[in-house]
Amino acid sequence: MSGLFESAVQSIQLGVEDYLANDPKRALSAVRNFYAGVLLLAKEVLVRAAPGARPEDIIGARYKPVPDGSGGVTFTPASHQTIDFTTIGQRFKDFGLPINQDALDDLNRVRNEVEHHYTQKPHAAVREAIAKAMPVVADLFRLINEAPNEALGDAWQVMLDVHGVYETELAACRSTFETIAWPAGMPAELCFNCPECHSDLVAQQDPANTGHETMDCRCRLCGYEFSAEEAIARALEACFESESYSALTDGGDQPVQDCPECSLSTFLLTDEHVGCVWCGLVLGECGRCMTGLTPENVSPDNHGLCGYCDHLGSKDD
Repeated sequence: MSGLFESAVQSIQLGVEDYLANDPKRALSAVRNFYAGVLLLAKEVLVRAAPGARPEDIIGARYKPVPDGSGGVTFTPASHQTIDFTTIGQRFKDFGLPINQDALDDLNRVRNEVEHHYTQKPHAAVREAIAKAMPVVADLFRLINEAPNEALGDAWQVMLDVHGVYETELAACRSTFETIAWPAGMPAELCFNCPECHSDLVAQQDPANTGHETMDCRCRLCGYEFSAEEAIARALEACFESESYSALTDGGDQPVQDCPECSLSTFLLTDEHVGCVWCGLVLGECGRCMTGLTPENVSPDNHGLCGYCDHLGSKDD
């Protein structure tokens, strides 16, 4: 067993032990150990994918060119910093390896919530972290042909049990939205997420309600109650989190923007839909220059013109 793999296993086992202690003081330790263990396990997968390379060359976060003495250059790690949860997905992609980036983002989110925000139910938050980590851990073990039950021992059964309980509760929460008559353009994969603690254990307060505009919600983890507007805006933010990050880093339009009609962050600019999924506003082309209209370039006073053409028109008046 390599040192990296052994550290990964031990960190995950420690996270389970902290969880089983059911001590609020150990909640942060549990999540940190889980976070570290999963990250180390992912690094082990990368290292095993290139057994002839030095581990530091595989998992380094930054590199610098160094003359190789033959007129060329070689790239070496620029620091001791290694890849983390925000960059490991890209490294897996570079290696041609599959990884569930959304699940990694979820685990990182839960860790940040427990570490940086107060929660009334730390044990439940750790349970959610374990539940979200379990499928990721299973996939990583599969990639290196290791049996998780053998490596993790009793900790693996605890993870399976926690995941089962969490999935049952999550299914019960999501079933409360089955009666909603969703407007056109609402993403089919939309999942609700608490704006306060970011847990996915969100339920509609009145499961018999059918209108999206009256869909008041409550988080079953922290107890936060919030309106339909806040619920849908937060759900869209979470749904398009990866696309939003790509737009920031690579350029391009943000997939979710503020609607110029209802002012909610519910206007989508995606391949599947362009328009507001709350009020139904659809923007066409500017009536003068024929430029495609978006919330960023449309005139706030005339939704049929871009801001520039509307300004020119006002000067002519």
